[in-house]
Amino acid sequence: MNQSETKQVFIDLKDFSNETKEFEGYQLARVVEQQKDIYKLMNGEKKLMQARVSGRIMYQSIQASDYPAVGDWVLIETSSETSIIHHIIERQSILERKSAGQTSEAQLIATNLDVIFICMSTNENFNLRRLERYLSVCWSSKATPVIVLTKIDLSNDLSSLLAELQQVSQGVDILLSSELTEPYYQHIESYLKEGQSYCFIGSSGVGKSTIVNHLLESNIQKTIEIGDHDKGRHSTTSRRLFYTVHGAIIIDTPGMRELQLDEADIELTFYDIEELSKACKFNDCKHEKEPGCAVKQAIHQGALSIERLENYRKLNKELEYQKLKAKRLEIKLKKK
Repeated sequence: MNQSETKQVFIDLKDFSNETKEFEGYQLARVVEQQKDIYKLMNGEKKLMQARVSGRIMYQSIQASDYPAVGDWVLIETSSETSIIHHIIERQSILERKSAGQTSEAQLIATNLDVIFICMSTNENFNLRRLERYLSVCWSSKATPVIVLTKIDLSNDLSSLLAELQQVSQGVDILLSSELTEPYYQHIESYLKEGQSYCFIGSSGVGKSTIVNHLLESNIQKTIEIGDHDKGRHSTTSRRLFYTVHGAIIIDTPGMRELQLDEADIELTFYDIEELSKACKFNDCKHEKEPGCAVKQAIHQGALSIERLENYRKLNKELEYQKLKAKRLEIKLKKK
């Protein structure tokens, strides 16, 4: 499917008049792909173009997240073969993680999303603790998380897996998908709406690119075979934005070996522990050996797993450490 044949949906700049006044006459476009310092954009005429950021953006940028990312709306000047990006429209949602290594910088995965599909397959990839990590990042992004349980044909006890998911994801929709059996991709197809932006995230091999290929009715994202216990692993190497023929916007992402926290909503992800904590005898209860701990009582009664509590502690500790590192970096930059 040719991207130029798709229905294009754009934002109304009138909603951002305060920040776009000095850029009157510039053209609106959306970032559909990034390769280092080169950006691929699509404008209102469905034309793909190459672009770089302006010198002003480079001069004013302090960290990587100050640069455009896939999903961003930008204002550009098109007087040359390579367009110049002069302004990034205020982001309505940001999906991000901590960059790999010792840095405390955030790495933007995608922006201006309405829904984030968290893909997890029913084989060895099924992991509730990893799902809790993904949910905490998604809730923080201001987009709506939706769980997609893929490759359901590989499961002999689907009802048990669904029950486990529901225990850690109250209020989150769960969709089923399979390339080989019903409901196939019908749940996902019925979820897509014109003008809405969707992102698929998850580990390598869970079937994200197979789903994207189906939704786009084209083999845009390649998959590779990885063995008898799985049906294919995608080879996506960069984030890319696509438009479906019905006007929905889809962003596929490379498989994530790890998702380190930069911003996360721990309270919303571990809603049950937060609610139980209100009934603890002590307001500063650590849920360890304190008397009158409602959380430990729930574990003793089988209403809460010890693994969930341990992951709650782990993610809280990781997020606090990341915030401390970011604060130290901020102080260091101010001294320069």
